[in-house]
Amino acid sequence: MIDTTIFKLTIFLIVGCIANVSGKTQNPINLSLKRKLDSIMVLDQKYREDLVLLMSSGSEDYLSKKYHVSKNLLNQTLWKKQNTIDSANIIYISAVIRKYGYPGKSLVGSPSNESAYYVIQHSSKIGEYIRTIKTAAKKSELPFHLFAMMEDRFLMDNNKEQIYGTQATFITLNGGASKYVIWPIKDPLHVNKLRKKAGFELTVEQNAERLGVSFKVIRLSEIQKKK
Repeated sequence: MIDTTIFKLTIFLIVGCIANVSGKTQNPINLSLKRKLDSIMVLDQKYREDLVLLMSSGSEDYLSKKYHVSKNLLNQTLWKKQNTIDSANIIYISAVIRKYGYPGKSLVGSPSNESAYYVIQHSSKIGEYIRTIKTAAKKSELPFHLFAMMEDRFLMDNNKEQIYGTQATFITLNGGASKYVIWPIKDPLHVNKLRKKAGFELTVEQNAERLGVSFKVIRLSEIQKKK
């Protein structure tokens, strides 16, 4: 016959151990930080959406009235406003990373875990934080394809061939012609295989079409170096 006192004590200890283990293994979401990062993400896109719209013909009149600015000053004005926000955002994100490390999925959930990434991607501090982003991506705290985009941006900014073909820019060819192109890719023959492995759904050709570029393989040697 089971001693009920011992049985109850055993159950009590088991439940206590389970609760204790659960408390140690589960990391609660930092809701306060999550809300702040969500607000940061809204600010990151505040004027970028209209800057994209400005690239479409026929939007100048609407945006000119919206911001009470002449058409010829729209682009300059919107970028000035966005750059002011970006400067404040990167100061905040830098402080967050110093305190928590990268604010990833386990800390703030998804998609809030992408906010710091975009702020860094839109700053001049990619070189300072790219290793932090890589570590976060490898730990699944951040989608790996986002790190891939940042790596491509970092390589392009340093006049090196990109890996995944995510970056497009205006360049001047040695012959003098200027055009919007996909920045030179290190291994164009296998780029789509690398893109798929990194988590991209589109091929480099499809991505180029999305960006409004006719994809063509270009080498660094074909591009005029900036003076």
